[in-house]
Amino acid sequence: MKVTDLLTTDTINLNLRQTTKQNVLDELAQSLNAAGKLNDIKTFRQAIDRREEESTTGIGDGVAIPHAKTAAVKEAAIAFGRSEAGVDYRSLDGRPAHLFFMIAAEEGGRIVHIWKPCQRCRDS
Repeated sequence: MKVTDLLTTDTINLNLRQTTKQNVLDELAQSLNAAGKLNDIKTFRQAIDRREEESTTGIGDGVAIPHAKTAAVKEAAIAFGRSEAGVDYRSLDGRPAHLFFMIAAEEGGRIVHIWKPCQRCRDS
């Protein structure tokens, strides 16, 4: 599977309107839902929030990669969003996130690797 199969023009937002982490996650999930990629947006958002509780997906250098693998996903997809102003995402480097790649994977789907920070990254 190629990134171009997962990221399409209807899931790209170059001007995110939201300014908080939770609202940006909602806005990105809405784009996936509007594109027909989700079975249940509420359950998908809960899965995203559960993953964020484990550790931040704000990997630093202005990038965040929120993700979830759940039955709430109808078809694997990626939503991309850009915030020019930046959003306090509690990133590993403590800096605002500007680029967001929300990965929606089907439960039991082919996307098997989802990034998780090493212990050293989590402890810093």
